[in-house]
Amino acid sequence: MKAPEPQAPHTVLTDFYTTPEARAGFVNRLFDNTARHYDRVSSLFSFGSDKRYRKMALQAAGLHPGMKLLDVATGTGLVLQAALDMGMPAADLIGIDPSAGMLEENRRLHAVKLIQGVGEHLPFPDASFDFISMGYALRHVADLGVLFAEFRRVLKPGGRILILEISRPKSRLAFFLMKIYMGKLVPFFTGIFTGQREVARLMEYYWATIAECVPPDTILAAIRAAGFQDVRRKITGGILSDYTAVNGAAPTAPVR
Repeated sequence: MKAPEPQAPHTVLTDFYTTPEARAGFVNRLFDNTARHYDRVSSLFSFGSDKRYRKMALQAAGLHPGMKLLDVATGTGLVLQAALDMGMPAADLIGIDPSAGMLEENRRLHAVKLIQGVGEHLPFPDASFDFISMGYALRHVADLGVLFAEFRRVLKPGGRILILEISRPKSRLAFFLMKIYMGKLVPFFTGIFTGQREVARLMEYYWATIAECVPPDTILAAIRAAGFQDVRRKITGGILSDYTAVNGAAPTAPVR
């Protein structure tokens, strides 16, 4: 049987890389080179609201002490820090990320187990976790179908997922204003603030992935297709999307 076509979250962004195969290397280098600035930049363009928002989203999605959490595409550990702030024991938290630079920064900040790897190929046994989180990184994966199948495989029955994302605004005016802010102003000021052109490049890429990302309905459908139940999207401010779902049945074999 022919393998299904990869379900990428966006088309090839030729202003940054030329082929789908080149995407992962480009993204990893970009995050490797900007890791030490990432937390400050995140706080800057969210006006300092990002830490509080992550904690509230985790609580609303049902995370609580006693659960074992896997944070996919953990980066510098902003979601892990939110979980720690909720009283989650460090021993119950694991982060995974493909960027060595981001993991190095994460290790400097958090005493939790960290592994280099990607969400589409999770190096864990079936039914290992109670909760999986992914913070603003869904746009950087290669295949939504494979990712969600892996999430379900490593989740225990009844386990939950929370995927935080920034979605493209529906109205033309809101899209235009967001394009000016995230596509122009944020890269300009973060470049000045950090003195690093690569940080500005990261924010330019960040906006491009938002502008070209598949619509939320496609993401919801991909989560359902992986076998999750109670699939929902909560919208804040017209652009912040919290995707939640429950693994209500036995995990299926991962798509390869």
